[in-house]
Amino acid sequence: MSQTIFPPGFPSTTAAVPHRQVAPPEVTPPDLDSAPSLERIVQIANEQGHSDVHLGVGETPRYRARGEMLQTEWPVTTFETFQGWLQEILSPQQIDDFLQSKEFDGAYAFPFVRVRINLLDSLRGPAMVLRLIPQTILSLEALQLPDVLRDLASRPKGLVLVTGPTGSGKSTTLAAMIDWINRHQSRHILTIEDPVEFVHSSQSSLIRHREVGLHTHKFHNALRAALREDPDVILVGEIRDQETLNTALEASQTGHLVFGTLHTNSAVKTVERVLGMFPPEDQDSIRRSLSESLLGVIAQGLIRTTDGKRAAFHDILINTDACKDYIQRGALDDVEEIMERSGFDGMVTTNQSLQTLVEKGRVAADQAIALSLKPNELAQALRGRGGT
Repeated sequence: MSQTIFPPGFPSTTAAVPHRQVAPPEVTPPDLDSAPSLERIVQIANEQGHSDVHLGVGETPRYRARGEMLQTEWPVTTFETFQGWLQEILSPQQIDDFLQSKEFDGAYAFPFVRVRINLLDSLRGPAMVLRLIPQTILSLEALQLPDVLRDLASRPKGLVLVTGPTGSGKSTTLAAMIDWINRHQSRHILTIEDPVEFVHSSQSSLIRHREVGLHTHKFHNALRAALREDPDVILVGEIRDQETLNTALEASQTGHLVFGTLHTNSAVKTVERVLGMFPPEDQDSIRRSLSESLLGVIAQGLIRTTDGKRAAFHDILINTDACKDYIQRGALDDVEEIMERSGFDGMVTTNQSLQTLVEKGRVAADQAIALSLKPNELAQALRGRGGT
């Protein structure tokens, strides 16, 4: 069974909040009478281990800590203050692009932490969300991630998908897998991201980062060009469309190890989502291609623990010969049945992972059942083991 207790720094390290607490505590920053600089706001978030900063015109600044939104006592943000914050991290051209399109995604490196930027327009006015990206990349060992992830990272070619909802730690898990390759193998690693999140330094491997909008105009152009740039490993970030998926599959079939992400919450649903990107007339060929290329799917989620921290739970599909046959035939229900009884291959289901956490006393049964994709089955299993 697979469960992970993330150490300080993943993805947030604020002081433990008691499990029984309903309303999160308010953050009381200094200099309450005036708006601080954006750098100071982010610095506080970094020092206190918060994962996100939420800022918007007509709102008071807030932080996210261990999944909870924390209020501050800073004054309500004015448009002038917000404009000043934008000027700290964006060029005039980027600000103009946001004002024109009402959307913006990017990244910025403060001296102490890197942040992923999302800007949006709303009823009250413009707003931003900053996701803090730790400068230190935690290893697979430090994160206590399942051994099968190291096995997947050591494969010479194929497609590995890391999936989960926003804030589930996908980027951190991917970064740990890339870090393992970087430290233990002599390979050429190429990342194509929108934006670049974790920044790796070349060690045993050579690693190059490309950011859409800065180092390439279009994601798909960069991915196609990557096939001519002699990479061994390609990180394509989020697979958003059929064109990107086709190129990723082509790369994985021509001697490359390809990593990608999707916003799906289970391994089987990930396979369904991939197949669903193609029309009915292409289903036979895409099922064959995916069954031959796919190495594994790691679906990940985070759940609050009884001590106020967070633990990861996993839904892991390893594409064994039996799974390949079922994927090629489109019998995905049978794939999940295989996962339930193939722990020796590194597979685990969400319910098995959550059940282990409950049985170890790390997670309350009602919390686990609430996050389960099959809550009735989990509740029955816990009753049978005395877990409720």
